[in-house]
Amino acid sequence: MKFRFAAILAAIAPLWAPSAWGADVAGRFDYYVLSLSWSPSWCATAGDARDAAQCDRGRKVDFVVHGLWPQYERGWPENCATAERDPSRRESQAMTDVMGSGGLAWYQWQKHGRCSGLSARRYYETIRDAAGLIAVPRVFDGLNRDVAVPPAVIEDAFIEANPDLTRDSITVMCDGERLQEVRICLTRGLKPRDCAPDSRRDCPRKSVLMEAVR
Repeated sequence: MKFRFAAILAAIAPLWAPSAWGADVAGRFDYYVLSLSWSPSWCATAGDARDAAQCDRGRKVDFVVHGLWPQYERGWPENCATAERDPSRRESQAMTDVMGSGGLAWYQWQKHGRCSGLSARRYYETIRDAAGLIAVPRVFDGLNRDVAVPPAVIEDAFIEANPDLTRDSITVMCDGERLQEVRICLTRGLKPRDCAPDSRRDCPRKSVLMEAVR
């Protein structure tokens, strides 16, 4: 009996292999996460060392799109194979006004955009559409001094500016003491929706630092 059971397990083992079950397929996902990065925090922790243009004084950059990520109800796909061509350098560079740099746009296409099932052009257009649907609270526009803000207050400000959002559809992330980004869950049609449980990871700090825009 034990021998027969072992033989059955051996026969069906290939069906459990990641290559058979776990391969991410372009276009097969449940919803999007729109990630909005607080530019002053990124500049302080990484951008200044790279001499990134979005960190130049006088640019007044606040929130930028970090990414638009296809998600499963549990987990997410990444680095999918796709028949769509990669974007040109010019197409990626054209996303600088929304994403801060063409290099970030290219990286996001490689890791996440290929999983959308969209062409590179349409994926970039969808990023613009998603960003355009979410109003950044005026209180953060042109922030001219460093402030410490409870994550819940940041959520409240976004919900006030975007009444279709709920606390379950927005997540505030921190990097140490700094505000890192705000993540907003959207349907495939770019309507606000509740995030799946594994995407609700609010910053546990009582307050986060929002450094002034430059």
